[in-house]
Formats: sequence, structure tokens, C-alpha cells
Amino acid sequence: MRRQELVDLTWQQIDFHHQTIRIFGKGKKERLLPLHPIVIPLISKYRDILNEIELHGSEPIFLNSRKEKFNPRGLHILFKRSLKAAGLPPSRFSLHHLSHTISTLLLQEAKEKVDLRTLQELLDHESLATTSIYTHVDFEIKKKAIYLNCVSK
Repeated sequence: MRRQELVDLTWQQIDFHHQTIRIFGKGKKERLLPLHPIVIPLISKYRDILNEIELHGSEPIFLNSRKEKFNPRGLHILFKRSLKAAGLPPSRFSLHHLSHTISTLLLQEAKEKVDLRTLQELLDHESLATTSIYTHVDFEIKKKAIYLNCVSK
């Protein structure tokens, strides 16, 4: 999800039964994303500590310390604080960097490799060319390809 999509998320966009989130992206485009099973109990626990009025379908899910809707800048600050608390250099990482890393890992490391078209839909990219930036070819894979090509001849 984009930063803005996350801070705009409301309770009516989450379907716990089907384990999905309905996202309204750029240009009011709508897409359905699966909720990872690890996230469901975390959101449920969070929901349990909120006041009833904060659970209304149109209310934002994520609130700041003043019980107001998070904004993208606040999310950025929270991310940087979390990096620092984890002992990581906040200046070295960004939310965009995290998204890029996850996308690359989905394509390269996943047990059941994710195809480029699926990643395009997950990231809500208009063009497949935009998504293809995540298809970096590992140097070791290049070496193996050359080696296998030479051995088979």
C-alpha cells in the first residue's frame, strides 16, 4: 500500500471474514488486497482498545497520539522512530525503500515466485514497465546461466 492509502484506511475497508482490504488508490482506482494472517490478530487487538465511536465504518483505522487521523508525515516519523529503536540508521531507510525491498524479495526469494503481473496489481502500477524495475538479476544467477550454457555445449 502507498503511504496515503494506509493513512486513509477506514474500518469499512477491512473484511475480516474474507481477510481482505479494499484499497482506493490513485485516481479513485479500487483494488482488493489479501490480509496476511499475521496481521489479523494484531488489528483485532488494536480494535479492542479503541472507543466505540472510533470503530465506526467511516473512521480512520490509524490514529496519532492525539486520537486524530494519521497523516503521511506522521507515518514517516513513526517509521523513522521504529528504525532507531531497532538500532538501524534512520537516514539509510525510507518507507519507499521498504516497499522496494519487499517487492524485489517477492519476485526473487519467494518459495512460490510471484509473477510480474501479480506484483503489478499489488503495487497498483499502471504500467508493467514500472513494475519491471524490481526484476534485478542477481550476479550469481548470471554466472550460473553462463556456466550452464558453456557446460551444455
